Amino acid sequence: MKRILSIILILLTVLISVPCYGAELSVSAGTAVLYCPFNSKVYYSLNENKHMKPASTTKIMTALITLEYAKANNKQVEFTEDMTAEGSSMYLRYGEVLTLKDLAVGILMCSGNDAANAAAISVAGSTEKFAEKMNERAQKIGMKHTHFVTPSGLDDENHYSTAYDMALLMAEALKNPEFSRLTAKKSETVKFIEPADKSVTYSNHNRLLSLYKYCIGGKTGYTMAAGRCLVSAAVKDGLTLIAVTMNDRNDWQDHAALYNRGFSNHAMRVLDDTDFYLDVPVVGGTEDSVIVSSEDCGGVVVSPADFHKIKRRIRLDNFLYSPIKKGQTLGTIEYFLKGQKIAKHKLYAMNNSN
Repeated sequence: MKRILSIILILLTVLISVPCYGAELSVSAGTAVLYCPFNSKVYYSLNENKHMKPASTTKIMTALITLEYAKANNKQVEFTEDMTAEGSSMYLRYGEVLTLKDLAVGILMCSGNDAANAAAISVAGSTEKFAEKMNERAQKIGMKHTHFVTPSGLDDENHYSTAYDMALLMAEALKNPEFSRLTAKKSETVKFIEPADKSVTYSNHNRLLSLYKYCIGGKTGYTMAAGRCLVSAAVKDGLTLIAVTMNDRNDWQDHAALYNRGFSNHAMRVLDDTDFYLDVPVVGGTEDSVIVSSEDCGGVVVSPADFHKIKRRIRLDNFLYSPIKKGQTLGTIEYFLKGQKIAKHKLYAMNNSN
């Protein structure tokens, strides 16, 4: 009896520890997640809410806030002694002047801790005040298991995040056009304001941009305590996926494996009803009929094998009663997969019938 109970307990332990895709996919990370921002679903999870040191992946938040401030006021920043920082660097010198956007380049390309400090102090007056802005923004995004202390991500016992929270952050950052542009670049050139003749091209530390053809950006991170951290994003056939690994010695390979599995099992199916038109009879009005159409175009994420199984149903009366106003909702187009409704588009009147 004891032997049987032991076997049951072992089986339960195995079942609980298997990630979303099953035992055939494993990563070297302490924590990992594959996230779809389109439908907010997690397609792979390994300790997704475990508190971890995010290292320089922190700079996704720093760069996002910096770029948002730069859009309103891309002010000039003079690099001063209080902006210095240990670790990875943009190699700024005292007295050099550049813009907030230029600092964002240093933050995202070469993971400059000096650039992160300079941006933080320029935006908020101090790194401590900037951290408050980071935490306020994290709460708005829904990062429930995150607390930031530094703009650079240098180790601090009170500076932590999770794989899931970092996926939410990357999804938010990708909504910013300038962030999306920069994170996808393999290199970017900064022309300094002072000295006026200085120009430096910074290379992106994110090697996944070269190693995985669908990668559209991301941010690396490393400290001895945190290990290798990587947040990345990839797009294939209109579907965006975000991968996060923390404390992962094989992060490049693991991200490619996560994406390959994700894109094999999930794809974007476009549901475009903008070309739908129907002439529907009208009773009691000045017009005999009204044109019904849809202005809606969307999509769903399903298995490619299920594309042909999606069914479309039109819900609209065979005839309508006047009065009908242009733009009035008259029915719906609904989509079903395996008996479950997966999408709905409205049908509108294209003309009046009084």
